[in-house]
Amino acid sequence: MPVIVFESGALSKDVKRQLIQRLTDVSVEITGIPKELFFVSIHELPDDDIAVGGATVREIKAKLNR
Repeated sequence: MPVIVFESGALSKDVKRQLIQRLTDVSVEITGIPKELFFVSIHELPDDDIAVGGATVREIKAKLNR
């Protein structure tokens, strides 16, 4: 059983739904393995617990939304 693990900051239910569908679809397309065999796990971490370039994801999101 193939496993897809996606780690990120907080995501909306709609984004998670799209990720599950599209990650599965692309994996099936590339590997030829039936979609019923794929296990997808989304691990969300608090935006204050992830940082890139010294800025937390919360800070990065705030900057992008300005």
